[in-house]
Amino acid sequence: MPKVDWLKGIFPALVTPFTKDEEIDVEAYKKLIDFVIDDVNGVVPCGTTGEFVYLSMKEKMKLFDTAIDHIGGRVPVIAGTGCESTKETIETTQYAKDAGAKACLVVSPFFFRPQFNEVYDHYEKVNDVGLPLIVYNIPQCSGTHHRWWTTEGLADLTNVIGVKDSSGDMPYMMALFEKVKGQIAILCGHDEIGMPALAAGADGLILASANLIPDIWQEMYAAVQKGDIAKAQDIQARIQKLVRIIANKGASQAVKEGLAMMGLPVGESRRPILSGGIFEREDREEVRAQLEFLGKIQRKKVELKDRKGKTVHTDYPVCPKTPPDFGDLSFRNGEAFSGPPSSEVAHIDLLLGWKDGPVGTALDEALVRDNGGDGTRMKLVMDRPKLLIVPTVTIRTQRQEQHVFVHAAGGIVAATQRLIEIGVIPGALLDEISMIANVFVHPSASIPKRIRLNNYKAMGAAVKKALEHQPTLEEVLREKASARHPFRYTP
Repeated sequence: MPKVDWLKGIFPALVTPFTKDEEIDVEAYKKLIDFVIDDVNGVVPCGTTGEFVYLSMKEKMKLFDTAIDHIGGRVPVIAGTGCESTKETIETTQYAKDAGAKACLVVSPFFFRPQFNEVYDHYEKVNDVGLPLIVYNIPQCSGTHHRWWTTEGLADLTNVIGVKDSSGDMPYMMALFEKVKGQIAILCGHDEIGMPALAAGADGLILASANLIPDIWQEMYAAVQKGDIAKAQDIQARIQKLVRIIANKGASQAVKEGLAMMGLPVGESRRPILSGGIFEREDREEVRAQLEFLGKIQRKKVELKDRKGKTVHTDYPVCPKTPPDFGDLSFRNGEAFSGPPSSEVAHIDLLLGWKDGPVGTALDEALVRDNGGDGTRMKLVMDRPKLLIVPTVTIRTQRQEQHVFVHAAGGIVAATQRLIEIGVIPGALLDEISMIANVFVHPSASIPKRIRLNNYKAMGAAVKKALEHQPTLEEVLREKASARHPFRYTP
């Protein structure tokens, strides 16, 4: 029998909300807790996603106290108390115990990469505090990967009740099932393998993405408990794009921007993490698209005017930054970038406007001037709305022509048709607007399917940016420090 019976299910590794001055936003923290609490089995303040390495001892204490007091025993609070040194870890764990935490999550001591005997001794000392302890393996951050024999030994310590493995190393986890299953709880902390971990025997999940989609993770957990593996597989497939980005592109910033899209602002990550840094702008567009797909960003009627001033409504996925009406569409521009891989990236600069305005006039004049050309400089690919594709890179081969005007164009047309189908581009305006897409396809591109998919995603994002007047000047100025040309460092 395991040492405790409550350590199972879904546990979000809570982000730490900050104000613009990088102070802890207590009220936002409480709102986040209220948002997740009905769909989780406990919460974890001051974990990796909570940016514990950027928090002072005083700030950790504040977060522990806030979570414990606000939750009031409704679900267990597992305090992230791991620090670089054993001494500070013991002090933090003691505070969490006195504050009323149900357990502590203790990451391996990091930076100096202690040996396995030193890791064992570290946990042995923390065990003496007397607070139920979850051993935390995250080698991609700590620099030290546990071995099964270390964890096997730690499981015998009196207060060790579980192990959280965020390595994504399934052979290591399978060894845990062999060695310590039934003695301590085994929890997976890698979002991309949540379903296979549960199906293999994990007791629960501690995840960054559970801040955003706790209900979906709980649905998956319930499916596995009922033996409905097919349903659990389907759920993992539906969320895989979202959780892959979160797991690989700076979980704290990714989750925070996702929460803001859903109407729950929690600020930015602390420096050195920058908006637009490891969590890149194309990642943000994909996270938004996935949250829309999962129904986490609701569609509403947004007002705009046609050329005659008549009100037209678009069925639009509304974020807090979406304007209440789109105003005049005489001239709009939107830009989007999508990958991977680097050779098949899509970069679209889009102009959108009335057919008798600047954009429509430019489109018609371009077609007249291209009359008699060889067909490789531009191409009209849709009539309703009029959509002209202009390649960024001069086309020199038949293969490049196929990549731009067949594969990239196919993705762009499909995205536009999808936006019309779901009402983002109102049907009433199809004969009134024109679009010009300046399309980049790398001369080294070779995978048609990826060219098509990347241009599909980039076109969808570019249209939304054009309609929303995004990015704002404030966003551009804020993110200029992290702006990078996508090929700047490519030889």
